[in-house]
Amino acid sequence: MNTQKPQVTIVVVPRERFSCTQESLESIYDYTDYPFKLVYVDGNSPTKVRQYLENMAQEKDFKIVRKDYYLSPNHARNIGLDYVDTKYVVFFDNDVVVTSGWLEALVNCAEETNAAVVGPLMCEKLPLHQRIHFAGGESHIVTDINGKRHMREKMYRQGQQVSEVYDQLQRTETELTEFHLMLVRKDIFDRVGKFDEGFLNTKEHLDFCMLVTEIGEKIYFEPASISTYVPGPPLDQTDMHFFMLRWSDAWTMASLDRMREKWNLTEDGYFKNKYKKLGWRRKNTIVKPIAKSLSKRFNLDYQSLKERLFSWEKVLNRYLCDRYARKHLHPQQNLTLNPSKVSISEKLSRV
Repeated sequence: MNTQKPQVTIVVVPRERFSCTQESLESIYDYTDYPFKLVYVDGNSPTKVRQYLENMAQEKDFKIVRKDYYLSPNHARNIGLDYVDTKYVVFFDNDVVVTSGWLEALVNCAEETNAAVVGPLMCEKLPLHQRIHFAGGESHIVTDINGKRHMREKMYRQGQQVSEVYDQLQRTETELTEFHLMLVRKDIFDRVGKFDEGFLNTKEHLDFCMLVTEIGEKIYFEPASISTYVPGPPLDQTDMHFFMLRWSDAWTMASLDRMREKWNLTEDGYFKNKYKKLGWRRKNTIVKPIAKSLSKRFNLDYQSLKERLFSWEKVLNRYLCDRYARKHLHPQQNLTLNPSKVSISEKLSRV
């Protein structure tokens, strides 16, 4: 390891599960020659994971900040940010696996362009580093002739194969990068403030990137840095509770409402599509595998069983969110999780 004084702190936070912890953390130490500090924010990980992190912290000399309850992403990032005293901070989800040279490429881009934010070529799923998830994108607001404000969001190159398009990619200024892995110049927080914890599980990257752009700072895409996030399924049994909370209907609706209200956006088709897909991650990752297994075992109709299980899961999901809100959210957040005065069906009917 280079003995140069680190100018980067990596802040690792929980994304949606804990079962990728070891592979993700060890990839940092295996593929990072550039000097760094590391702060690991651990929100109520299972006993086995907690013990692993404690052992690794002693071996690698990094700091663990542990909470005995599950954390929303922006809350976890703000906790980690309090321990950062370097020029740059990298926000790093706990299901990301990196490649050699990833960090130096991000820092070089920031230094050479004076960017406030730099994102990598982010891939998705297994096999690692082959399928593109994100290669820069758009995030801005357009105003129509009636003065109504609409969100425009676009992710570039999603689903394409790295081997087929990598030669076409180049460092470029962009409007958007994601929190799977994001380098930020720390002094930017003096101007935009800490992360908005009203965004509980979605659209927080749009909010942050638009704030950065709004104050005249630059965001860059750097394809020389390559990483992959590895979502479930399958999920470990110990991941289920956190996953259901992380992608809950209540957290999603609270986040969408926060986005719409903060940026004075019209409740248009953009939001209508989000309402229609409410809970899709839980349905795909938890409900579908269970429905397939039960339908085969007991010779049941898969489609009807899947929908019935999903309706039951929604009831359980609401209970888990209400219990969590009573115990762990401050009053302002707790209010956002109370049942909306306007139901989702009413929202869909009017947009």
